[in-house]
Amino acid sequence: MDTAAPAPSWFGPAVLDKEMHQLDDPQEFGRLWQGFMTARLTLGLVLMLLQSTLYFAGNSHSKVMALVSAAYFASTLVSKLWIKPRPLGRSFNPAWGGLVGLDLLVFSLLQLVQDNSGINYTPLFALPILLASVLGSLRLALGTAAGVTVLLLGGTLWTYLHNTVDATTTPHFVQAALSGVGYFAIALLANQLASRLASEGQRARLSQLAATVQRQVNELVIESLPDGVLIVDDRGCVRAANPAAQQLLVSQRARQPLVFDLRSETGWRPLLNLTRLSFGTGQAQEEDVTIRIEGQGPRRVRARARLAAPLGADGESLCVLFLQDQRELEARMRTEKLASMGRMSTAVAHEIRNPLAAIAQANALLEEDLEDPRLKQLTAMVRQNTKRLEKIVDDILDVSRVPPHDRALAAPTLALNESIHQICLDWAMQSGSQQRLGMRLPDQALQVRFDTEHLRRVLVNLLDNARRYASDQAEAIQVSSCLQGEHHATVSVWSDGAPMDQSVERHLFEPFFSSESRSSGLGLFICRELCEGHGASILHQRNVRSVGGQPCEGNEFVITFARTPSATGDSMRDTTDTPWQTTLY
Repeated sequence: MDTAAPAPSWFGPAVLDKEMHQLDDPQEFGRLWQGFMTARLTLGLVLMLLQSTLYFAGNSHSKVMALVSAAYFASTLVSKLWIKPRPLGRSFNPAWGGLVGLDLLVFSLLQLVQDNSGINYTPLFALPILLASVLGSLRLALGTAAGVTVLLLGGTLWTYLHNTVDATTTPHFVQAALSGVGYFAIALLANQLASRLASEGQRARLSQLAATVQRQVNELVIESLPDGVLIVDDRGCVRAANPAAQQLLVSQRARQPLVFDLRSETGWRPLLNLTRLSFGTGQAQEEDVTIRIEGQGPRRVRARARLAAPLGADGESLCVLFLQDQRELEARMRTEKLASMGRMSTAVAHEIRNPLAAIAQANALLEEDLEDPRLKQLTAMVRQNTKRLEKIVDDILDVSRVPPHDRALAAPTLALNESIHQICLDWAMQSGSQQRLGMRLPDQALQVRFDTEHLRRVLVNLLDNARRYASDQAEAIQVSSCLQGEHHATVSVWSDGAPMDQSVERHLFEPFFSSESRSSGLGLFICRELCEGHGASILHQRNVRSVGGQPCEGNEFVITFARTPSATGDSMRDTTDTPWQTTLY
């Protein structure tokens, strides 16, 4: 009954068949070669010692046999030491003649010139037949067996022609024929067994290569997974954990070893209970657990426990835990919801433009006929707010569209330090953060192409974030600028806030992602879009600043501007000039 062949795996033999020719193991062939050479050398030594003993003991009067045995021993010694391992090929060749042919010649001479010692040398012909069968092809093995059979029959015929015919001659021919048939069987079986073993060894090496590639790919995939993966035994010992699981279970200040115990920390108790429940029931388990780590807030994690198949009948079973941070899961869900709301807000912004333009036009017509200063003040307020709404609508539409590449060239040129100084003063007065804000702006003209209102939006957003997490001491928030080479200028907004969680920092500039439930997560995204639209860049880093004369580590957002061509061509003053060091008390 025919069965369908199993489907090949990603890295199974069907994929790696083209590499079969590269999987021949030279060491294995070398071991076979050395084994046969050692056997020939041992046989040559035994023959030399045997013939020498018989000659000196007086049992043999033929010096030829002793000399032939000594010459055979010397030739086998030379072949073992100097000839490199190589296959005999598929047909008769010099390699075959140097090894197999030499054995056949020596054993035939010993059988032919033997005297009345009564020693039968025909069993020695099995060695060259095995040598040709294992190290050569089937054709070479059968040819060697045929040659041995011809030699046996020829020797029997020689004996028959030079001796008196008696009743025992016919059995000698039968014995030679049966020995030849046996040698043919040995050649066939040895060659088939050698071919089968070579094929199985090649398949084993191919499977080992496929398993190695599959293991490396699995390790790479597990290392790169955003979800945590733990392999836990029935005692609660973690055998392996990928980096995502290490981040979820271990605080940033502590470095956990590769193998640890879930029983060693109280905050890991929910995971230990889930694995025990999975081992006890023998079924997969899924539960939302809370992990509490010292020095950090609680982390809500969705844990899924899956039992792996035991190794062998009495092998221990392992449990695989998949950990997913609920915060990131909820952030992705919120991103999807707010993304649809963003598309809707873009459509609403399009619809608002026409009524807003009508309001502005009607207000302008109404303002022409008014004489009362109080009414003109009201129309002025309407005009200012309609312009502000128009600006907001344009910004929403700009964020929803890909900014044009020439937007930075179309933006007006502004004096960077003066603009930053004025924006920070206005923000400090409105937010009441005069005591916490310090500015370090060099007395140097830095000209960049950036829209003033967009720069205000970027800086106000960064300052609001800094005020939310900074302490109340003086200069807890610092704004500074400096030159970076001849073509760039940087502005940094620093605060002495605590380090961000890596899961938050990784998605810092993504739209609709926020660590606070009441925030839409658009602030930093809009900052990045506005900066990139003007040819600038923004990044976050941890940096050390001086607060109250003491070094303090905090969060820093750095904006890199491209200076205008006219500014880079001017003579620049040294950046070590006396800066504007302003602290608003």
